[in-house]
Amino acid sequence: MGNSSQVKAITGQALPLVGNDIDTDRIIPARFLRAVTFDGLGDQVFADDRQQLADHPFNQPQYQGAKILVVNRNFGCGSSREHAPQAIARWGIKALVGESFAEIFFGNCVAMGVPCVTAAPDDISALQSAIAADATVEVTLDLEKMSATAETLSIPVEMGAGPRQMFLNGTWDACGQLVAQASAIAQTAEHLPYTSWAS
Repeated sequence: MGNSSQVKAITGQALPLVGNDIDTDRIIPARFLRAVTFDGLGDQVFADDRQQLADHPFNQPQYQGAKILVVNRNFGCGSSREHAPQAIARWGIKALVGESFAEIFFGNCVAMGVPCVTAAPDDISALQSAIAADATVEVTLDLEKMSATAETLSIPVEMGAGPRQMFLNGTWDACGQLVAQASAIAQTAEHLPYTSWAS
């Protein structure tokens, strides 16, 4: 039986976002952090950049519905706000391919089931160019083969062995793991002496 939390491959249209050191304040400006939940954050992703640049990729009609975001170096740097990957995911992105990612941003993505893989700068540029040339091209990120493919272009990608196994096994989902182990947790709790102490 397959684990519904498993993430082995993601296929869909992609969106190229060119630029290094794109920080979390640009991904989701601070004024949107006052919300109690993450609902509606997808609409505000890159709000300021999109207002200033009419042709920002997130504004362009051909990229609406994209599932894979292709970025450059040190994406998601700056403050550690979890709102940044939440906004990207709620916009519709299911995976990111980039030169490198800020560590906390990467960790927040893993916790949400959004894989971030890295590739060589030249390969990223080639992938971004292929998408820019044809926005309808289907891109497949394969976590088993560790490749990102767009028609005839296929580039090798990397991800640490630990996070990769978490996606392939479905163990990235901490809440799902707890729910799946509910009976084992209950059995263990029955045998803990301090759970039955009188208050």
